[in-house]
Amino acid sequence: MGFDDKDKEGAADAPETQHAGKTAHEEESGDERGTSLSRHMSEGSAAVTEDEEEDVERKIDLGPQCTLKEQLEKDKDDESLRRWKEQLLGSVDINAVGESLEPEVKILSLAIKTAGREDIVLPIPESGNPEGLWFTLKEGSRYSLMFTFQVSHNIVSGLKYTNTVWKTGLKVDSTKEMIGTFSPQAEPYTHEMPEETTPSGLFARGTYSARSKFVDDDNKLYLEINYTFDIKKDWA
Repeated sequence: MGFDDKDKEGAADAPETQHAGKTAHEEESGDERGTSLSRHMSEGSAAVTEDEEEDVERKIDLGPQCTLKEQLEKDKDDESLRRWKEQLLGSVDINAVGESLEPEVKILSLAIKTAGREDIVLPIPESGNPEGLWFTLKEGSRYSLMFTFQVSHNIVSGLKYTNTVWKTGLKVDSTKEMIGTFSPQAEPYTHEMPEETTPSGLFARGTYSARSKFVDDDNKLYLEINYTFDIKKDWA
């Protein structure tokens, strides 16, 4: 949920970190195009503490959108570009994804992973907002979040996750995570966040409210979740 022992001030200026398990094939792709593309788990994360209201995204002109068929036809004589596009698209059936310009991202579930315990899998409600308390965390526990999501219709560029947490009306944490760029495919993708630690102590226990968002480089919003959770002495 964005908690950690370390002070996050200035984290936006820190170098981007990478998840373990990166293959040589993925590393080569990242070196060639200045970004790391993964068909299973994406690379890179950064946390910031600015208020969401003050978090103004720099608008990048990505040019006109194209269908996947048009993407493959463009620069087809450039061998390096052709290989990069084939790697990004993988085994995508171009005829099956249609002619849609807009990508579609569906967040399927959120899992809370803690060593020595079964994962807490939280399906995303149709409304996007869980009713009542969504989950409980143990104070001082180490955990990580893992998203499962599906991409269809077209390539989604720069998918990002943001999360803001409040307690008794006061903002206590804010996190931003760059998930990555993904092509449409039938199988869901997964992305695991870096491990964090819940706060502990009398003043840390209680009920928190939070808002999570998933947006892309065009600031297209795919999901917004507003929920509450508890931090207690022990797991529920």
